[in-house]
Amino acid sequence: MRLKLDLHDIFNKGRSIDQALNDIMDEAERKKAKTVEIIPGKGSGQLKKRVLRFLDRKDVKARYHRVEKDSKNFGRLFIHFKH
Repeated sequence: MRLKLDLHDIFNKGRSIDQALNDIMDEAERKKAKTVEIIPGKGSGQLKKRVLRFLDRKDVKARYHRVEKDSKNFGRLFIHFKH
């Protein structure tokens, strides 16, 4: 199972971004999803950097296995889980 989170609609709402990321992590754990696809979009890269900073937090890092940056699409990340 793969879940998807598109951040285009809330790109400029800091708290909403963190909440959406927390929600998708919770859902992935609940549904035992193997992968979450996060789409920060290409743009200036600031949203992607924000997402990576969020994922690098110690409390968040403990919840997933690894992060993969899509080599073919700069505006996409994959979070892999081990359940």
